[in-house]
Amino acid sequence: MTKLYRLTLAQLNPTVGDIAGNAAQARDVWEAGKDAKSDFVALPEMFLTGYQTQDLVTKPAFIADAMLHLRTLALDCADGPALAIGGPMMEDGKLYNCYFVLKDGGIIATMRKHFLPNFNIFDEVRLFKSDGISGPYTTGSGPRIGSPICEDAWYPDVCEAMAESGAEIFVVPNGSPYFRDKFSIRMNKMVARVIETSVPLVYLNMVGGQDDQVFDGGSFVLNRGGQLAMQMPVFDSAIAHVDFRQTDDGWEALHGEKAALPGSIEQDYHVMVLALRDYMRKTGFKKVLLGLSGGIDSAIVAAIATDALGPENVRCVMLPSEYTSQGSLDDAAAAANALGVTYDTVNIAGPRAAVTEALAPLFGDLPADLTEENIQSRLRGLLLMAQSNKFGEMLLTTGNKSEVAVGYATIYGDMAGGYNPIKDMYKTRVFETARWRNAHHRDWMQGPAGEVIPVAIIDKPPSAELRPDQKDEDSLPPYDILDGILKMLVDDEASVADCVAAGYDRETVKKIEHLIYISEYKRFQSAPGPRLSSRAFWLDRRYPIVNRWRDSS
Repeated sequence: MTKLYRLTLAQLNPTVGDIAGNAAQARDVWEAGKDAKSDFVALPEMFLTGYQTQDLVTKPAFIADAMLHLRTLALDCADGPALAIGGPMMEDGKLYNCYFVLKDGGIIATMRKHFLPNFNIFDEVRLFKSDGISGPYTTGSGPRIGSPICEDAWYPDVCEAMAESGAEIFVVPNGSPYFRDKFSIRMNKMVARVIETSVPLVYLNMVGGQDDQVFDGGSFVLNRGGQLAMQMPVFDSAIAHVDFRQTDDGWEALHGEKAALPGSIEQDYHVMVLALRDYMRKTGFKKVLLGLSGGIDSAIVAAIATDALGPENVRCVMLPSEYTSQGSLDDAAAAANALGVTYDTVNIAGPRAAVTEALAPLFGDLPADLTEENIQSRLRGLLLMAQSNKFGEMLLTTGNKSEVAVGYATIYGDMAGGYNPIKDMYKTRVFETARWRNAHHRDWMQGPAGEVIPVAIIDKPPSAELRPDQKDEDSLPPYDILDGILKMLVDDEASVADCVAAGYDRETVKKIEHLIYISEYKRFQSAPGPRLSSRAFWLDRRYPIVNRWRDSS
């Protein structure tokens, strides 16, 4: 009779700090595994506390709370399959990122992370200690299992050592956040581990939003030779039961469902929707508002918010001045109507006149300039924040990555707010994404299908409308040129000389470089937003505010 071993994979969504809630999710999936007659139920890295905890994990009381819940979880899940869950552990004054295997009311194995990532958004060397490579464990009469923790599987060392120690299956728990096209990188790394060791591998990743990061799931199982046996969906919480059978050549996974991987624009859009939905749910907010200007950025943020929360939880506000065109008034109303959201108007003409009168004794005959333009933006921020306070709605900001990079935004004005869904999306990508959303609808979207961003908004030249006939290109290069330069300077850390060699005008590149550096203080005070690239502003790219260096190449 063929020997089978059933593994239940729990691709779930924890909340940082909600230890009791995360433990309750673990109990529920353990019960599901028990009902399915599973031998082993596995959860992702640091699931018990949520991930990433940042400095919260250094609090002794936090660690003690996690360990108390871990021991209780072990007792609650004593009569049934083994349960593996990630969490922190303090031992001999050293803090470890661990993977605990629970069975028969106790902890039967503890894996400690060996390779600690210390790049991009990761700072684990600062928080945790590295430990030696753990050996494999068993959960009963089944295979010997090795569990490299996330980064441990990105290099050959840990998997090779575990295979040499007798591991017959790898179960790799992950807290691996999304950036564009990362899935193929993960897959290539895991295929390499399987080919090097001839050991089947289970890649288990968490899902859900945490501040700027979104964990995208996409868990999968590989058989020897790197053959894909099963693929779970991206971005969705899901449970899958995988059966392994013992053959003359070792254990192999029976083939299961293989979810399709969406294109990169759809994945980016799903990230922005999920990030906002989870940010709201995990912080306790129910409703949002935003200023709807009639431009592309606020229109796509309104669509994202509606898809994340439903139209009944989104309110858009037009705040016109004398420079607001009739076209913008019509376009904003059309966008709100297409989405089915609440739409209000608050005219800023009266408040602007009052501010102008108050400042007149000081400003005297000085000519009007950027100061007066920014007063309009700051009045809008003030009026939107007043509504946020009064109605308990979180204010969304709407600056794209191109604007965030060069400071084409008013601090304490249109930068005011709690979350920015498009913070890591360049302007040219915003246009592409708007067209994609108009043409596609998915079941994870709570907004309506069809053209939710009027074509008139997509087609018109971008403008802040803070002075007569203003266009963005009066102050900035065309967005295709600007974004090309920004991708090189910001995302690739290229030099000025590299940009010139790529065909960009040196004077233009130098201007953009200068704007990036002098806008650092604005980004330091800006709202968080979902990470779409591997070089997002905040944890990915940490620059000093005071910085007098400029590239002279």
